[in-house]
Amino acid sequence: MSIDSKAYRQTVGRFPTGVTVIAFEVETEVKAMTANSFTSLSLDPPLLLFCPAKTTRTGQLIHRAASFSVNILREEQQALSTFFAGGWKEPNDPPYRFVPLEGVPRLEGSLASLICSTHQIYEGGDHWIVIGKVIAMHQGIEPLRPLAFHLGRYTSMQTMSSSPAPNLYEGSEATPVHYHYESW
Repeated sequence: MSIDSKAYRQTVGRFPTGVTVIAFEVETEVKAMTANSFTSLSLDPPLLLFCPAKTTRTGQLIHRAASFSVNILREEQQALSTFFAGGWKEPNDPPYRFVPLEGVPRLEGSLASLICSTHQIYEGGDHWIVIGKVIAMHQGIEPLRPLAFHLGRYTSMQTMSSSPAPNLYEGSEATPVHYHYESW
């Protein structure tokens, strides 16, 4: 069965994500991109990953970056997300500043930042899978309201409520399925 890429994107877009700005330095110039393809990978050692498209500037330069930062954006930083995603249409750039942490550019004002050394890069279809080893962290100050992305648009965590899921067993003779799970 062939999977339609537009339908696939709409389907995975039902999973809400946070929004980050990935920043790194190449030849003394800071490069940055918006990414919601970021996840924690391992606690020991502390590893994370993000996935830039191979055709983007980041995808073309990431192999030259010895380190990078993952900057988790606040609700108030939607303009920066749009700017670093290449969708900014205003005549002036939104205000932002990168400050060094462990010699790596960190986006000032973000909710949190993780500073990573580039650990490994793998092919992943039309994207790179970039694994970073966390070497430093910065936690921003209150309020701790992350910028979220859901169904192809920005949203806030407070507005993501909806009606409860239907009770699939009400009035049904079906036996519920039981799953094995490991407790945290």
